[in-house]
Amino acid sequence: MTASRTARERVRAELTREIADIARRQLATEGAGGLSLRAVAREMGMVSSAIYRYFPSRDDLLTTLIIDGYNALGEAVERADAACPRDDFLGRWLAACHAARDWALAHPHEYALLYGSPVPGYQAPQDTIAARVRDVTVLGATLREAYEAGVLDPPPLHPLPADTLEADAANVRMIMAGVPDELIFRALTSWTAMYGWLSFELFGQLNNTIEARHAAFDHSMRTMAAVMGLR
Repeated sequence: MTASRTARERVRAELTREIADIARRQLATEGAGGLSLRAVAREMGMVSSAIYRYFPSRDDLLTTLIIDGYNALGEAVERADAACPRDDFLGRWLAACHAARDWALAHPHEYALLYGSPVPGYQAPQDTIAARVRDVTVLGATLREAYEAGVLDPPPLHPLPADTLEADAANVRMIMAGVPDELIFRALTSWTAMYGWLSFELFGQLNNTIEARHAAFDHSMRTMAAVMGLR
């Protein structure tokens, strides 16, 4: 019974991966809003009712694709950070940012699923949170460790308005425990700038405006590092 169950589990895992792979290809042609379990079933040569044993609804399939995407992005950022000396905080920030950009350029349709327009009618469940914060956890750790090492040299900026972080204090302070709100907000601003750049680049907003994309992105991320005090 155990061997039989293990074989069934292995077959189920393989079919689940195949369904997800086909769905990712479908993202490239139909977009997330056009994702269809029936279309996936047709490509696999399955009756449409059979696929519902693996994914009860389109939203379940979307959730799997989203979690896979966030995990892949997070893994790329974690790998880039791990390759840097621990005390090279600027290098770690830049490596993580470039890793995020490289992943986004290599997986534009998955990036669009994560950071593009919301899919009508879809509400991401709590299951996506752990994967969603993998990349920002790395970026937050870089700033936190630089702060703890006493090497941050942030330039004076407009004072942070009172209670700006109040609504999300628990989330962001968990990632950057012990870091003053002023620096946390600069980190949030820097992350927004990074993903804003990636969205502009992938969605064509930089066309006929900036062609030296790699160099311009690097300069932009160095500028945001300076805002945070990473020098």
